[in-house]
Amino acid sequence: MKKILSLLTIICLLFACNPSRNDHSVNRSAYDVISEKCYVYREFKPTPGALTDSVLQLRKQLMNYLDQHQYKAHIAGKDSLLFHRDNGQEVIIELPVPQDIWEHSTIIVFDPQKNPLFVNLHKGTSQIEQYIQAK
Repeated sequence: MKKILSLLTIICLLFACNPSRNDHSVNRSAYDVISEKCYVYREFKPTPGALTDSVLQLRKQLMNYLDQHQYKAHIAGKDSLLFHRDNGQEVIIELPVPQDIWEHSTIIVFDPQKNPLFVNLHKGTSQIEQYIQAK
Protein backbone atom coordinates (compact mmCIF):
# COMPACT_ATOMS: atom_id res chain seq x y z
CA MET A 1 0.00 0.00 0.00
CA LYS A 2 2.84 2.39 0.86
CA LYS A 3 4.53 1.63 -2.46
CA ILE A 4 1.35 2.48 -4.37
CA LEU A 5 0.92 5.76 -2.48
CA SER A 6 4.57 6.62 -3.04
CA LEU A 7 4.26 5.86 -6.74
CA LEU A 8 1.10 7.98 -7.05
CA THR A 9 2.79 10.83 -5.17
CA ILE A 10 5.80 10.71 -7.50
CA ILE A 11 3.55 10.69 -10.58
CA CYS A 12 1.59 13.68 -9.24
CA LEU A 13 4.82 15.58 -8.52
CA LEU A 14 6.17 14.89 -11.99
CA PHE A 15 2.93 16.05 -13.55
CA ALA A 16 2.87 19.20 -11.39
CA CYS A 17 6.48 20.05 -12.30
CA ASN A 18 5.99 19.58 -16.04
CA PRO A 19 6.46 23.10 -17.51
CA SER A 20 5.35 22.11 -21.02
CA ARG A 21 1.80 21.09 -20.18
CA ASN A 22 0.53 24.70 -20.37
CA ASP A 23 2.51 25.79 -23.44
CA HIS A 24 -0.52 26.07 -25.67
CA SER A 25 -2.90 27.72 -23.21
CA VAL A 26 -1.81 31.32 -23.97
CA ASN A 27 -3.28 32.93 -27.08
CA ARG A 28 -0.21 34.81 -28.31
CA SER A 29 -2.18 36.84 -30.85
CA ALA A 30 -3.77 38.79 -28.00
CA TYR A 31 -0.34 39.98 -26.80
CA ASP A 32 2.53 42.10 -27.98
CA VAL A 33 5.21 39.37 -27.72
CA ILE A 34 8.67 40.63 -26.74
CA SER A 35 11.69 38.34 -26.69
CA GLU A 36 14.62 40.67 -27.40
CA LYS A 37 16.69 43.07 -25.31
CA CYS A 38 14.66 46.28 -25.49
CA TYR A 39 12.66 48.89 -23.66
CA VAL A 40 8.93 49.27 -24.18
CA TYR A 41 7.10 52.57 -24.11
CA ARG A 42 3.76 54.00 -25.17
CA GLU A 43 3.34 56.44 -28.02
CA PHE A 44 0.90 59.28 -27.23
CA LYS A 45 0.10 62.89 -28.00
CA PRO A 46 1.09 64.99 -24.99
CA THR A 47 -0.98 67.90 -23.79
CA PRO A 48 1.05 71.09 -23.36
CA GLY A 49 2.10 72.09 -19.86
CA ALA A 50 5.08 72.45 -17.55
CA LEU A 51 4.55 69.05 -15.87
CA THR A 52 4.24 67.32 -19.23
CA ASP A 53 7.43 68.96 -20.47
CA SER A 54 9.42 67.90 -17.40
CA VAL A 55 8.11 64.31 -17.50
CA LEU A 56 8.87 64.02 -21.21
CA GLN A 57 12.38 65.37 -20.58
CA LEU A 58 12.97 62.71 -17.88
CA ARG A 59 11.62 60.03 -20.20
CA LYS A 60 13.87 61.20 -23.06
CA GLN A 61 16.95 61.13 -20.80
CA LEU A 62 16.20 57.56 -19.71
CA MET A 63 15.50 56.45 -23.28
CA ASN A 64 18.82 57.96 -24.44
CA TYR A 65 20.60 56.15 -21.60
CA LEU A 66 19.01 52.85 -22.64
CA ASP A 67 19.94 53.47 -26.29
CA GLN A 68 23.57 53.95 -25.21
CA HIS A 69 23.47 50.51 -23.55
CA GLN A 70 22.25 48.79 -26.74
CA TYR A 71 18.60 48.43 -25.74
CA LYS A 72 16.26 48.74 -28.73
CA ALA A 73 13.18 50.93 -28.56
CA HIS A 74 9.88 49.04 -28.84
CA ILE A 75 6.58 50.90 -29.04
CA ALA A 76 3.84 48.99 -27.21
CA GLY A 77 1.42 47.90 -29.92
CA LYS A 78 -1.07 46.55 -27.39
CA ASP A 79 -1.77 47.02 -23.69
CA SER A 80 -1.17 43.30 -23.17
CA LEU A 81 2.53 42.42 -23.18
CA LEU A 82 4.08 38.96 -23.10
CA PHE A 83 7.80 38.88 -22.28
CA HIS A 84 9.48 35.62 -23.35
CA ARG A 85 12.67 34.90 -21.40
CA ASP A 86 15.61 32.78 -22.62
CA ASN A 87 14.88 30.11 -20.00
CA GLY A 88 11.38 29.55 -21.42
CA GLN A 89 9.48 31.48 -18.75
CA GLU A 90 6.92 33.99 -19.89
CA VAL A 91 5.85 37.11 -18.03
CA ILE A 92 2.48 38.65 -18.90
CA ILE A 93 1.87 42.31 -18.10
CA GLU A 94 -1.45 44.04 -18.67
CA LEU A 95 -0.91 47.79 -18.87
CA PRO A 96 -3.77 49.76 -17.31
CA VAL A 97 -5.39 52.66 -19.14
CA PRO A 98 -3.14 55.66 -18.38
CA GLN A 99 -4.69 58.20 -16.02
CA ASP A 100 -1.97 60.87 -16.10
CA ILE A 101 1.27 61.91 -17.80
CA TRP A 102 3.34 59.64 -15.52
CA GLU A 103 1.40 56.55 -16.59
CA HIS A 104 1.53 57.61 -20.25
CA SER A 105 5.32 57.82 -19.95
CA THR A 106 5.80 54.31 -18.56
CA ILE A 107 9.00 52.57 -19.64
CA ILE A 108 9.54 48.83 -19.19
CA VAL A 109 13.09 47.53 -19.66
CA PHE A 110 13.54 43.90 -20.70
CA ASP A 111 16.55 41.65 -21.03
CA PRO A 112 15.71 38.02 -21.97
CA GLN A 113 18.03 36.85 -19.16
CA LYS A 114 16.01 38.76 -16.52
CA ASN A 115 12.50 39.75 -15.51
CA PRO A 116 11.07 43.00 -16.92
CA LEU A 117 11.75 46.22 -14.97
CA PHE A 118 9.21 49.01 -14.61
CA VAL A 119 11.27 52.21 -14.63
CA ASN A 120 10.42 54.81 -12.01
CA LEU A 121 11.01 58.13 -13.77
CA HIS A 122 11.70 59.81 -10.41
CA LYS A 123 14.74 57.61 -9.69
CA GLY A 124 16.77 58.38 -12.80
CA THR A 125 19.36 56.03 -14.26
CA SER A 126 20.51 54.38 -11.01
CA GLN A 127 17.77 51.73 -11.13
CA ILE A 128 18.62 50.96 -14.76
CA GLU A 129 22.32 50.65 -13.89
CA GLN A 130 21.45 48.10 -11.20
CA TYR A 131 19.26 46.17 -13.66
CA ILE A 132 21.99 46.11 -16.32
CA GLN A 133 24.69 45.03 -13.85
CA ALA A 134 22.57 42.31 -12.22
CA LYS A 135 23.33 38.80 -13.43
